[in-house]
Amino acid sequence: QVQLVESGGGLVQTGGSLRVSCVVSGLTFTLYTMAWFRRAPGKEREFVGGISRSGSSTFYADSVKGRFTISRDNAKNTMYLQMNSLKPDDTAVYYCAGTKLGYIDLMPTTYDYWGQGTRVIVSS
Repeated sequence: QVQLVESGGGLVQTGGSLRVSCVVSGLTFTLYTMAWFRRAPGKEREFVGGISRSGSSTFYADSVKGRFTISRDNAKNTMYLQMNSLKPDDTAVYYCAGTKLGYIDLMPTTYDYWGQGTRVIVSS
């Protein structure tokens, strides 16, 4: 069956960095556009950023642009989210998601598969 497994979350101080990973199995990874979403306490799930099938294109939410970087290693069926200059507002559960659409979509309903999430807490 299809599995998306996030890891790497944790507690970090303001200004610090963290890298979370998403390992995918059970599907042909190179056929899927991938994205990261997050849900902060008491808020709706929001788009963080996405990456094309080949990894050549990325797109980010304004709130993380310039601080977060998404990459993927298709040989390892893994996507990464490098988070720098973290702020308390970045505290959330981070989810990876995949869609067979050939473009990065901001709407979570577009995505077919989801991971269980990894929690990131940024202390002030």
